[in-house]
Amino acid sequence: MTAKYPSTRRRVPASALTLSLLLTLGAAPAFAAETVADEAAAATADAADTGAQIDEDVSRGDIIIVTARRRQETAQEVPVAISVIRGDSIEATGNFNVVKLQQLAPTLQVYTSNPRNTSVNIRGLGVPFGLTSDGFEQGVGIYVDDVYNARVAAATFDFLDVDQVEVLRGPQGSLYGKNTTAGAINITTNQPTFDFEGRAEVTVGNFNYRQAKAAVSGPLTDKIAARIAIATTSRRGTLYNVTSDRWINEQDNLGLRGQLLFQPNEDLSITLAGDYSQQDPECCGTAFVRVGQTQRAIGRQYEALVAAYNAANPTQPYAVPSRNIYDRLTDIDASLNAGNKIGGVSARVKWDVGPGTFTSITAWRFWDWKPENDRDFTGLSIVSRSQNPSQQDQYSQEFRYNYEGDKIDFVVGLFGFKQRIDTQGTEQQGPNASRWSLTNATQISNNILNGLTAINVQYLKSTSAALFGQVSWKVTDALTIQPGARINYDKKSGFYQRRVFTGAGVEISCPSTDAVTAAQCGVYTPQLSAPSASDWNFSYDLNVNYKVAPDVLAYATYAKSFKTVGINQNGLPTDAAGVPIAAAGTVKPESVNHYEIGLKTQFWDRRATFNLTAFRTDIKNFQVTVTNGQFGVLRGYLANAGKVRSQGIEADFKIVASDRFTAYTNGVYTDAKYKRFVDAPCPPELAGGSIPNCDISGQRLPGVSKWAFSYGAETNVPVTLFAKDGQIYLGVDGNYRSHWNSNPSPSIYTDVKGYALTNFRVGFRGDGIDVFGWVRNAFDVNYIELLQVAPGNVGLIAGTPGDARTWGGTIKVSF
Repeated sequence: MTAKYPSTRRRVPASALTLSLLLTLGAAPAFAAETVADEAAAATADAADTGAQIDEDVSRGDIIIVTARRRQETAQEVPVAISVIRGDSIEATGNFNVVKLQQLAPTLQVYTSNPRNTSVNIRGLGVPFGLTSDGFEQGVGIYVDDVYNARVAAATFDFLDVDQVEVLRGPQGSLYGKNTTAGAINITTNQPTFDFEGRAEVTVGNFNYRQAKAAVSGPLTDKIAARIAIATTSRRGTLYNVTSDRWINEQDNLGLRGQLLFQPNEDLSITLAGDYSQQDPECCGTAFVRVGQTQRAIGRQYEALVAAYNAANPTQPYAVPSRNIYDRLTDIDASLNAGNKIGGVSARVKWDVGPGTFTSITAWRFWDWKPENDRDFTGLSIVSRSQNPSQQDQYSQEFRYNYEGDKIDFVVGLFGFKQRIDTQGTEQQGPNASRWSLTNATQISNNILNGLTAINVQYLKSTSAALFGQVSWKVTDALTIQPGARINYDKKSGFYQRRVFTGAGVEISCPSTDAVTAAQCGVYTPQLSAPSASDWNFSYDLNVNYKVAPDVLAYATYAKSFKTVGINQNGLPTDAAGVPIAAAGTVKPESVNHYEIGLKTQFWDRRATFNLTAFRTDIKNFQVTVTNGQFGVLRGYLANAGKVRSQGIEADFKIVASDRFTAYTNGVYTDAKYKRFVDAPCPPELAGGSIPNCDISGQRLPGVSKWAFSYGAETNVPVTLFAKDGQIYLGVDGNYRSHWNSNPSPSIYTDVKGYALTNFRVGFRGDGIDVFGWVRNAFDVNYIELLQVAPGNVGLIAGTPGDARTWGGTIKVSF
């Protein structure tokens, strides 16, 4: 095949695709987002003795090369629902980590109350909404240069020297080392080059926003190249704490990454990489949102409890600083910290051997988490300390062999994974806890809860191994049948011990006939458990795709997948007598049936693309977090919901009208529901009474908007400025999400209203320089990022407001 229109082209060998893409992105307009339609210009493949080559049309736009199927190909050739966000788009729109990436990829949902308690979902599926447990697997895998990141906290760190991000929707078990049932986020960094190059970027903005990035790459010898990158971000907090007289929920991020490439010949390359990132912000606090009535006795609900406190403390009455969250005021009194370190080293070997390519990825990663939280969400000292620092080590090894032939392509791989997580937890009741939690006047007067402390020690050992593969059979030039399979083994063993001490340092045991001790046991109960589980699973998928026309690809996929067995790593629920329920130590695997059909099209001389996907995912034994409404034994534990279904339609459109104008829009309709969950935790309006559980079958899954859209456009005019030929450009991008619920059991008190955000940028782009000003949330829309139900069934709802209008300027230089 050849390009359908004349242009200035250069032919790029497959071995140079990464460098070619880097250079193309460095010179191309910074589009707001590149989705599945990210092939504005023609890309044609020719067979040659040295392998596939791609005709790159430099003058007509960008070629986006993806590795979703573990080989390099253009996005429109991949029979998979995929969004591709380029590195320059991430920088231009200020979406510098996975949490913010959802503004460009509407099918992605990311919610975080702190780095540990972060949910990354696709189509509403992935992990339970709410508190995180080490005892379950992520349904959405995060990969950086083929290395799996087990801890979802990686989503909160800044992207570091990123080339592009691929968001793959649907199960990916037959192509990726770690099994993922909902999708994968495949992050590719810029690689070392044998041509000397570098780039630097500085951004300043309001709220004392500062961001700096730099990278340099080049040869050390004719066979060795190196690359090093650094990035730092800081910003003043967005909530003002009247208690500490400080702004909280700030940003404080530092990241380093280094790579060394050894390429002794055209057939072999070895890349050694190391990275380290740290965060040390005063984070993560909440502000008062509202109060709703629960089933608890009216005198034991928030307003009555505050009134009782004020009656007992007339000289120092309590009142929240504001009942309007958009005043951005809070009064939480406990210490806050979100100290967070992550890093590791890896070795990637790619060897063209025989008729295919052998790849080995060896990696070690760590994560250290040092939190301090205010768990009662108030300025009263009810819970005076709440912290569960963790240390995680993971080791992974993947072997993969890729073969591409005239009729058959295949990928086969082996994957091994091992991790250990150690946690040391402390939670302590404060001087206001007795009045808040107890009803006995004598016990309140004696303040028997003041200083009551629970100390937790726990660890998790996890081992996983898998054999996976996928075959593509080109039945005809138009028809391809693509089956895949995976055999997986998982083993988990945990340990959990909670010891409880009075304010005087005396250890207690439960249950107890002593009235004081019994009351203390109602808040913190000692416990010892050592759950373990192992399981084999077999999963498979089948994709059939057909080229209806040269620029029209239709496909259909069925996948039978699973999420492996889980364990209750953070303690077990107890029965009415306070005895741990041993049977709750393990959580059944999820059983997933996934169906998808799609259409990928290009038209108008390949200047425009339109892609459409319809999907349905049915999950049995959906793994959920059951949240305890009291201050006591457990914050939450894992259980199974009977059945969950997510279905919907996704559409992506992009047009490159000329060198002077490009635009895109992406939309998704998602209908995600609990089909059967008869023993769910009750929402706050039904909690605190005699009903222990509620039937929420038919309710929507939390965190999922039915409608979500993103859009963007950019126009430019040629000018000469700063003695450089270039372009003055104007760009706009935005996103919309309809209302969603912020509680695992949907509540009328935690419904988050829909919102639309709009961002603008204007600047000059020339050879080696890009200077632009930007404004985000330009219309200063008030919106909520997350709502949380305070413990105790008192009816208090706290939350985190989204960013107000921000503005600033960026200077980028490259050579």
